[in-house]
Amino acid sequence: MQLSLIIPLKNEAESLPELEAWIRRVAEGQGLSYEIIFIDDGSTDDSWAVIERLKAANSNIRAIKFRRNYGKSAALQVGFQAALGDVVITMDADLQDSPDEIPELYRMIVEDKFDLVSGWKKVRHDPLEKRLPSKLFNAVASQMSGIRLHDFNCGLKAYRQAVVKAVEVYGEMHRWIPVLAKWAGFAKIGEKVVEHRKRQYGSSKYGWERYINGFLDLLSVYFVGKFGKRPMHFFGTLGVLFFFVGFVFLAYLSWAKIVYNEYGIADRPLFYFGILALIIGSQLFLTGFIAEIVNRNSASRNEYLVEKEI
Repeated sequence: MQLSLIIPLKNEAESLPELEAWIRRVAEGQGLSYEIIFIDDGSTDDSWAVIERLKAANSNIRAIKFRRNYGKSAALQVGFQAALGDVVITMDADLQDSPDEIPELYRMIVEDKFDLVSGWKKVRHDPLEKRLPSKLFNAVASQMSGIRLHDFNCGLKAYRQAVVKAVEVYGEMHRWIPVLAKWAGFAKIGEKVVEHRKRQYGSSKYGWERYINGFLDLLSVYFVGKFGKRPMHFFGTLGVLFFFVGFVFLAYLSWAKIVYNEYGIADRPLFYFGILALIIGSQLFLTGFIAEIVNRNSASRNEYLVEKEI
């Protein structure tokens, strides 16, 4: 099969028939063998009934329904596991992502040999109070991750099948799939300007908290990707640095006491900074040591991604 389209959804009953008809028209017009995988993330409206009716008319549709709402990351992870296509495209179900982008995304994966192509909603139909934080958020994410993308959170993305089978999406990590892919060894990541359409039905499922949660998730992805196999290198380095600074402070105060017979050393701020640095350094070093022991006893300590074997 050439193409898998994974569509997470929650309470999108009104948009599903139009979306399915649009995808079918585009895919069949390009002569692509395809499947549409709807992931119903705990909808409380008639979304599942609509999917059942669409399935009766289109055998290329597959669907999975969660018993309750687990979030977009869980929906994508289940969809990734189920996908059979050589190219996997994810898109939102609210008709803000245009299926007309599918042929070019598919071509960039197949012909241009990208591992992952992320959409960039260069012209957005969102209010200013949503666009400005999003620009700042994406600029920080680009600098921290080293991946030059303008829109990490765009739901319209295309992947080689190997990518979706290698990454594990959990929590709210769906924003950082490009970063997860990079740490998994898929370095050829591209970007395509895509159309952002106005929402026709329903309301947005996301609020301001996604920016805070997204930044915390980025820190987690960065740390686990870089130091997950060697936590002592992170905590140990910081621990030794703090311990050394504290030792220097206290050594200086001790030297001043012995040589110049200074009094009231214990009342000086430098004394408390030195003690605090020693304590923090010791705790960081022990944290790294414990994390290293946990990692060495982990069942996944020697799991690596193998691309080819002869």
